[in-house]
Amino acid sequence: QVQLVESGGGLVLPGGSLRLSCVASGNIFMINTMGWYRQAPGKQRELVASITNGGNTNYTDSVKGRFTISRDNARRTVFLQMNSLNSDDTAVYYCNLKTPLGGSFWGQGTQVTVSS
Repeated sequence: QVQLVESGGGLVLPGGSLRLSCVASGNIFMINTMGWYRQAPGKQRELVASITNGGNTNYTDSVKGRFTISRDNARRTVFLQMNSLNSDDTAVYYCNLKTPLGGSFWGQGTQVTVSS
């Protein structure tokens, strides 16, 4: 079993920044993809960014140039640095880990609210 614990969400002014962290524990394959998804009220959950254990990254178009995903494999942690935040970024952000065998694990989510 895999456990994911997110932290770093909160309330931020438009144009501000936040850094999300997600620590993984449990039976983790060394080869995996970790990512951040978000879900705004009334909308479907969407992929924000993902990163393989080798460091290959993928971003949804709306966050390119503003968000940066990174990971520390030794600490089993993935980060999401979010800059130039706007109201469209308001959502619950979820950490996800996918294994080569098709497993998919989720964190409990952390709220990000961008408002003046």
